[in-house]
Amino acid sequence: MTAFIGMAMHYTSYGTPGGEYGKECRAAIVTEILKPYVSDDEHEVVSLAVLNPTGVFFNQEVKYDRDRAGGTWHYSH
Repeated sequence: MTAFIGMAMHYTSYGTPGGEYGKECRAAIVTEILKPYVSDDEHEVVSLAVLNPTGVFFNQEVKYDRDRAGGTWHYSH
């Protein structure tokens, strides 16, 4: 699957350093494709508008991670 500008996907937040809040999956919209899809082993690097319950933030150069590490994106399906 290839990401495209305007596509809805998920961003995994980092959580807090002290562990008060864990990683959370957040809705995100692709705003830029920085590195296009190459293969299933080498996904896009994108910029995102991340939609949080308390506001929106913009994150650049976000890497794909199917295991959902903090600070990465994954498909919303």
